[in-house]
Amino acid sequence: MPELTRRRALGAAAALTAAAGAAAVTATPATAAPTPDHHHGGQPESFDEVYRGRRIQGRPATGGGHHHGAGYAVFIDGVELHVMQNADGSWISVVSHYDPVATPRAAARAAVVELQGAPLVPFNGN
Repeated sequence: MPELTRRRALGAAAALTAAAGAAAVTATPATAAPTPDHHHGGQPESFDEVYRGRRIQGRPATGGGHHHGAGYAVFIDGVELHVMQNADGSWISVVSHYDPVATPRAAARAAVVELQGAPLVPFNGN
């Protein structure tokens, strides 16, 4: 049996690290795909529902508000939730910024869960 040398031990550790890194890359979830919440043109559909006791709404926006190029506004109990569409098509909000979801409706629902009953404070963007 060959003797374990420092060089062999370092080589084995490097190989294990590379294999673990490759496994992590292949386990990364795919980008958000369009869901039934989208019209055929890619613009999300409007919605108006009560989710966990909170009224959530979403609709195409025209001018003003807090939307980054997507032209879509989301509200929780009448207060605008700042949402953004990422380059991969996923959506994030000021409340759940590090948890991208597939649609603005899903962003509103995630924000309701995260708020845990607390009111949404208006975002002034400054």
